[in-house]
Amino acid sequence: MPSEMFLAAPEDAGERLDRLAASRFDISRSVAQRLIRDGLLRIDGREVSPSHRVQGGERIEAELPDETLQAEEIPVPILFEDEFLIVVDKPAGLVVHPGAGNPSGTLVNALLDRGIAGGDDPMRPGIVHRLDRDTSGLMVAAKNESAYSGLVEMMSARRVGRIYRAVVIGGGLPATGTVDSPVGRDPDNPTLMAVGVGKPAVTHFETLREAGEYSMLRVRLETGRTHQIRVHLSAIGHPVYADPIYGRAVAGRRLWLHAERLAFRHPVSGDDMEFESVIPDDLREAASSLGLLPDGPP
Repeated sequence: MPSEMFLAAPEDAGERLDRLAASRFDISRSVAQRLIRDGLLRIDGREVSPSHRVQGGERIEAELPDETLQAEEIPVPILFEDEFLIVVDKPAGLVVHPGAGNPSGTLVNALLDRGIAGGDDPMRPGIVHRLDRDTSGLMVAAKNESAYSGLVEMMSARRVGRIYRAVVIGGGLPATGTVDSPVGRDPDNPTLMAVGVGKPAVTHFETLREAGEYSMLRVRLETGRTHQIRVHLSAIGHPVYADPIYGRAVAGRRLWLHAERLAFRHPVSGDDMEFESVIPDDLREAASSLGLLPDGPP
């Protein structure tokens, strides 16, 4: 990756880092934000948030990636496809788009030949929402600018239904509950997310089963912040099982989180669309070993 840098001028004082970097490096603001979040755009060697305000005189350096994507043959189950969008069942272990440490081998590379498009970030064509690498399940991607804009608008208006299944550590949760707390970059460690900072975030949950020190939940997202479910559940003392970042890793297990239902109105035709994904075998086996699926899934 080529490295470029500039020194913030005195007249730049008070400017947001993402806006200033976009102007100086001749990239879009969303690309600048992505580079900052991936740790590829730093100020005086430090990782900060995109909203960081420069003071003037700092050294701002970025590793600018080659913005050339290559289509790759990566098997991904496709549940629906037309000329406007595509719905897939993302396998665990697959990163959604290229970024730091993942220049290829992503869902974007897998879908490039199927015409995904839309948005102003050339490394994330058509991507309107994401799943973490180790989260499996349903995603929708756009295939043109009109569909992209429509899906993004629906996401912003909270008109896309996203339901997850999760296993968490600990019992004693209420039958239903809501976590309503902002989620944003951790001010002490911008590579992590934290509650109490950032943008509004709302997560609803329903307790399906308990077994000893574990519970199975159905989780509905009202908003869609990075790591929202993981951060919110950890904040109430019930981290997702096998979460190595906000909980604790479990040898031989992956993060127990699956996007099982997705519902939205087609951005072009207006048809109601609804999809469901069964719990993958590895998560089912893990839940069974914890006593949470004795008679099959709830």
